[in-house]
Amino acid sequence: MDPESDGPCYTCRNRRIQCDQTGVPCAKCQKAGLECLDKRPFRWVKGVAIRGRMQGRSYDANKAAEATAGGKRVVMKSNATRRGPRKAEDYTIFDTTTLPIVLHDPSTSHLDRKSQYYIDYFNDRICKLFIVYDSNRNPFRSLIPMGYQDPVLMKALLALAARHHVNTGHSFHQTELPASSSLQLANANQDALSFKHQAMEALSHSLRDAQLSKKDTTVASIFLLIFLDLLESGSDGWNFHLQGAKNLIASTFSHPESEEGINQGPGRTLEEIRGFIIKQIYFIETLGGAFLRPKLLSHISSFDHQKEQYEEAIEASFLGCPEYILTVIQQLSVQRDSLAEAQRPLDEVSANTYLKDTASLIETIRSFDSYAWAKSLQRSRNSSSQEIIGLCNLSEAYKLGALLYAGRIVDALTERSIEQNHLVTELLGVTESLKDNLEIFKCILWPMFVAGLECQWQAQRDFLISCIEKFWDITNCLNAVNAAKTLQEYWQKESSTKEERSQWIFSMGSLGRDWLWL
Repeated sequence: MDPESDGPCYTCRNRRIQCDQTGVPCAKCQKAGLECLDKRPFRWVKGVAIRGRMQGRSYDANKAAEATAGGKRVVMKSNATRRGPRKAEDYTIFDTTTLPIVLHDPSTSHLDRKSQYYIDYFNDRICKLFIVYDSNRNPFRSLIPMGYQDPVLMKALLALAARHHVNTGHSFHQTELPASSSLQLANANQDALSFKHQAMEALSHSLRDAQLSKKDTTVASIFLLIFLDLLESGSDGWNFHLQGAKNLIASTFSHPESEEGINQGPGRTLEEIRGFIIKQIYFIETLGGAFLRPKLLSHISSFDHQKEQYEEAIEASFLGCPEYILTVIQQLSVQRDSLAEAQRPLDEVSANTYLKDTASLIETIRSFDSYAWAKSLQRSRNSSSQEIIGLCNLSEAYKLGALLYAGRIVDALTERSIEQNHLVTELLGVTESLKDNLEIFKCILWPMFVAGLECQWQAQRDFLISCIEKFWDITNCLNAVNAAKTLQEYWQKESSTKEERSQWIFSMGSLGRDWLWL
């Protein structure tokens, strides 16, 4: 389902037709091939007035404040009135030498133009990227006003926006910026590196200060650095940020210094933002930990207690994986870690205990009703039947991925390799059904990666790589490119060494890098 509409669009009102309000953009604008606008766009004209005695007249450009070398006043501007998805080319650089008056949001008046541009980019593109459904209650968007008051969070926001902007200049098959890249992208790359360095320096300073380390914005900044790692590579950094965030949450959020009820954004209170961050860190820890070296991420009981206080909500979910399935995946990871550390071969009593526990988890997964789960979310979203089906398929993707993972744990216990191609075929079918549902498709890299580890036929593998490329086209996260490379290397190794397929639950954690396939 498209992001929520706040009423009839300006385009339909201006055409004097009834807007169907089916989504953003609306169906009538799509059919007519017109841009679906929320409100009347700004009209920039030559001169200081549209009509009257000042029509066509302009101020002397030399008297205007000069913002760049060469006497040109430059502002980065985005098409802020457009409804629906925007493209990278919507963000351009305009010479405004003849426009001495530039309108800005008063809350951003202390920021330079570059920062204002990237905040606009974050608001418009990043916020809807890392959430299932964008809405006026998007928790990522609520972090922006918090960033105005905190330099660490602000630099993290800017780093995310700049890095994503740079990634739009990459291709799936070429992860380095080509020599022909525009000056704008080259500058954005420098901006991304600079903002990240500033964010890390500021974070290091905050963590050394007893008071600053207790601020909610400090945890939020670390949280955003995990997503920055997804954009940069998907490895070698996220797990340290994750562990640090969990430690801070365990020691700080249980005894918060800040006032609970203050509003930090449209419809969001500080307590809601805390709950959102805690829940998403749990999601990332569980799905990321399934492929890490055993027990690389330590469990913190006080953090586990914190996450249990907040309910599941699709409007505030990064991936949309049902928490029921997520809990089972976490238990399967514990089983795998125990097996990896157990003395082999297992004695009969231990093996039977493990088998009984794993069989119980498999039955728990199979009994989960994805359609009932998706329909239950209708209470909070008033979901359409199409959205319910999409969420049902999203749930099925994670359900099938969990079953494949569990099957290989059984293999490790029985020292046999069971056939799971029927589950792979079913998961690939669910993936195919979601390819046109962009909101959902950007959430299923984890189950796609599991399917890739199980694919035996070249046609299946080619299909999976094409799906991951589509995921890249939607997200511009470089972890997608690395997911494809890792699968291709795994397939090549499997063919040459004839390694048992059941061993990937262990071998994925010993690749030398700690990957996050989200």
